[in-house]
Amino acid sequence: MPVAIVVLLLDITLIWHASKTGRLQPWAFIILMIPFVGALAYIVVELIPEWFGSPGAQQARKRVAERLDPEKRYRELCERLAGTDTIANREVLAAECLKVGRFDEAERHYDHVLTLPMGKEPAYALGKAQAQFGLNRPADVLATLDDLKQHWPDFESAEGHLLYARALAEVGRVDEALDEYHALVAYFPGAEAKVRYGMLLSMTGRTAEARIVFNELLLSMRRAPKYLRDAQAEWLSIAEKQLSA
Repeated sequence: MPVAIVVLLLDITLIWHASKTGRLQPWAFIILMIPFVGALAYIVVELIPEWFGSPGAQQARKRVAERLDPEKRYRELCERLAGTDTIANREVLAAECLKVGRFDEAERHYDHVLTLPMGKEPAYALGKAQAQFGLNRPADVLATLDDLKQHWPDFESAEGHLLYARALAEVGRVDEALDEYHALVAYFPGAEAKVRYGMLLSMTGRTAEARIVFNELLLSMRRAPKYLRDAQAEWLSIAEKQLSA
């Protein structure tokens, strides 16, 4: 294709974009009067900052950076804690340890925080339980969460409730786990709890009930906004596979 045609198509595309985004003046004049140079100026001045400044672009850059160096933030937080050992710095490092799979270290940090006068908070006990689950110690998870409920009876956490149900299933207390899931799915945000509930029902031979759970989930999500469906895509895919199995 001749270069002139490529430049013309580029100019037309950028003028169309400028009109759609309320930038027609003065960019249409610039792009038309200075072919290619005007298009290049529009890309540099308007599009590149938009691409790299939007929340979506920032998230994309963050995901790429995490894939290239998944422990960069972990190292930064270690340095911060070494410089200033506070509950806040230790807790944020513990949360990052959970994220990167350093469960032993996460548990140690949460244990330390919980011994401090200002560190006796249910969120830190929940973090400890999450670390124990990552270490494949479901019995310890149950003990930690039972202790949490005893000390902070008014504390509510959908994530903690899900963790408790999963730990019950892991130690073989399946009937209790099903009861917890049945209560949990009524308020848990997202699809994970319903999918795990359906899978546990299937595992126990209650396949008809499991299919109802999966079908209701998929039907409700079809009516949900696209961004919600995209956020739950992994769990919805699992539900679909369970129905087709």
